[in-house]
Amino acid sequence: MADYFEGCPICLDQNMPASLAIDYQDLPRSLERVGDWQAYPDCPTLGEGNTPLVRMQGLAKEIGVHALHLKNEGANPTGSHKDRMSRFVVQRALQSGAETVAAASSGNAGVSLAAYAAQAGLDCVIVTTPAMNTNWRRAIEMHGATLLAAQTPQRRWQVLADRVRAGDWYPATNFIVPAVGSNPFGVDGYRSLAFELFLQLGTDACTDIIVPTSRADLLWGIARGYCDLQKAGLIDELPHIHAVEPFARISNALAGADYRDHFEGHSALTSIGGSTVTYQALDAIASCGGSAVVVEDEPTYDDQRRLARRYGFYLELSSAAVLTGLRKLVAQGTVGRDARVVLVGTSSGGCEYRAFSQGIASVD
Repeated sequence: MADYFEGCPICLDQNMPASLAIDYQDLPRSLERVGDWQAYPDCPTLGEGNTPLVRMQGLAKEIGVHALHLKNEGANPTGSHKDRMSRFVVQRALQSGAETVAAASSGNAGVSLAAYAAQAGLDCVIVTTPAMNTNWRRAIEMHGATLLAAQTPQRRWQVLADRVRAGDWYPATNFIVPAVGSNPFGVDGYRSLAFELFLQLGTDACTDIIVPTSRADLLWGIARGYCDLQKAGLIDELPHIHAVEPFARISNALAGADYRDHFEGHSALTSIGGSTVTYQALDAIASCGGSAVVVEDEPTYDDQRRLARRYGFYLELSSAAVLTGLRKLVAQGTVGRDARVVLVGTSSGGCEYRAFSQGIASVD
């Protein structure tokens, strides 16, 4: 079984980069054990997954939908959904005989990969930028990982690409332009979120799921999980899965722009920033009849405060954007008044942005 770190080689040769996916020919007929639906059912864990699904009926009335739940991914071991990916990236790296795992990250992904690499006894390198949050920096260093600072996000990818192609590092994240998704074994781990929602909601199945989105690893994983549930005969209808973005990237691609283009924009929602779109984003939305919605900074700050002060959830700003996105989707009629909605709260707000300018070894 080969690892294609740059996605489908045929697509790449045609300058149409696309991620690869694990294809399950035979799926179980029940979800008695979620691990049986995954590539590595019994690999070591830090206790990720099975995160709380919290009913928020007061907020549902405020927004104007029938039912509303928050899937609190901040309850994962390192505080974000990235743990679902890191567990399987590390397991695949071990199986491949790798000694060092690496990622281009300025936050949650780096902390998560460092933690799971530490558990597995692997070396870990995180290529970041000088603007990295000090809290994330400390967490990564506490797990024993090496931090390297490149001057720009784009330069991070080149550093990662050079070392991966030299055979030195096993990558968790994308490093090519046009972009593909992260390591396919890791992205496959996000399918578990769909399985958990199916089990937690029971007969009160959701109609719409709102997901903070950059290069759509999580969006695709949830969509693929639900498609697998349908394939196995456990559900009849798929929920609509909507991407929330800080400026028009996926929205432009859905409107006809070439997904390989650069879509520049500026936002305080740094965790879902970036100027690239992946084909997997378009595939996820198409497979589940979803959409993409753009949110602005100021109303997202307002919703972050409201979630914390009124409902007790302090989410990272990029995560709180799901509430802002839902408001817009309801206002434009994309999400109906009879909808049963799940907001995916991808990470807690404990690591809000604080810049630093020194202390990490630099790369040219």
